[in-house]
Amino acid sequence: MQKLESLYPEAEIITVVLDNLNTHNASSFYETFDVREAARLADRFNFVYTPKSASWLNMIEIEFSALSRQCLNRCISSISKLSNEVIAYFKERSKKAIKIDWQFSRETARKKLNKYYTKVNSEKKKLLLHGI
Repeated sequence: MQKLESLYPEAEIITVVLDNLNTHNASSFYETFDVREAARLADRFNFVYTPKSASWLNMIEIEFSALSRQCLNRCISSISKLSNEVIAYFKERSKKAIKIDWQFSRETARKKLNKYYTKVNSEKKKLLLHGI
């Protein structure tokens, strides 16, 4: 997070979208840094969480799981070697054109998420009626 922060020195608040893993919150700053640094970082970040019931949104989690099982499941002696291994792993996956078997269709999404569309559309309608 310190590195991410350094990439956006002008930003007052940095919004980060995360899943609901128990370590993905500002309390982790206090477990890692002294109180001043933890408080400073906590004030810089706004955490937005993906819904717990929407694991299908976390396609990157599938990639991390594959990486972990197929590449990182052993002792790697240095950061340099780790970097080389991960790059080689993704080059190989890219070369093989490995894809995720997406089974969540647009139709299924509409059925499952219709209650959210209704809510969003009614809010949008209210704003339009008020000229906003």
